[in-house]
Amino acid sequence: MSLPVIDVEGLRGGDAVRAGRIADEIGAACREHGFFYISGHGVDRGLQDRLVAASRAFFALPDDRKAAIAMARGGRAWRGWFPVGDELTSGEPDQKEGIYFGAELPEDDPRVQAGWPLHGENLLPDADVPEMRATVLEWIDTMTRLGHTLMRGIALSLGLPADYFEADLTRDPLVLFRVFHYPPLTEPPLTEPPLAEPRPKAWSVGEHTDYGLLTILFQDDKGGLQVKTGGRFVDAPPIPDTFVCNIGDMLDRITSGRYRSTPHRVRNPSQQARLSFPFFFDPGFEAAVAPIDPALPISDDARQRWDGASVHAFDGSYGDYLVAKVGRVFPDLSSRALRPLG
Repeated sequence: MSLPVIDVEGLRGGDAVRAGRIADEIGAACREHGFFYISGHGVDRGLQDRLVAASRAFFALPDDRKAAIAMARGGRAWRGWFPVGDELTSGEPDQKEGIYFGAELPEDDPRVQAGWPLHGENLLPDADVPEMRATVLEWIDTMTRLGHTLMRGIALSLGLPADYFEADLTRDPLVLFRVFHYPPLTEPPLTEPPLAEPRPKAWSVGEHTDYGLLTILFQDDKGGLQVKTGGRFVDAPPIPDTFVCNIGDMLDRITSGRYRSTPHRVRNPSQQARLSFPFFFDPGFEAAVAPIDPALPISDDARQRWDGASVHAFDGSYGDYLVAKVGRVFPDLSSRALRPLG
């Protein structure tokens, strides 16, 4: 089973008929897989190459230099570097290191002044990799525009006006960007007896879904992403000049389960380091996330999910949902950085 590749160039133009056909393809992919590749995205190849080069330069640094931008220094903005094993997925340490970024907000921004979690300035390795700052900030701006474009296609796929999401839910989207570095794995992929599930340390990242609306993934040529579709995991290998897109818990929620947030996992299959660059395009932090059609029966897959949790069972803003989730990713850090103010 392979995931569809959708040319989204027509969403960036003014041809309504062409955009409608692309939206139909996106809708089918969201219902069947929750994942799809996009081509025709318009992202400059030079920018992609600069991002890869800067990231390789950073991860080649010794840990004591990387620690100059450690997440503990980022406070409530939840930004910076973490070492291998510090991030948890479903309670198990990931076999990756990475850097967390977000929209660049100055200290006098009202959201920063109010102490909103996940808002603030980025930590960047200006002393060691000075080119990374401009590259990362350009990437965030570029991916934010692409996120709006793809959400217009998703709106059309649901029979909604193209600007449905941008008018409210993503008028001020929460955008989060990660750069991940996966070292080669040393743990055997299978336990005894044969065909048993791999042990946790055999995975670079364990099974999970994403929290928000839409993830746009740029990955290198090493592969390793696996997607659960049709009741089994299938590979989502890198395809040149494409990005991988998947829908998150909030799109599952607002479509009452018609578009499903799909579990996925990562195992670096190579004997070399792997890089990946997921960009999360999410609802505004204070946005209330509710079903588009409250009368539509909810198709809830909580019993089939690895965590047994329902994305349809919470009340509150997207920020409430997200903070509760990320607090489990770095529990020690979150007890300090994400505690309530006052």
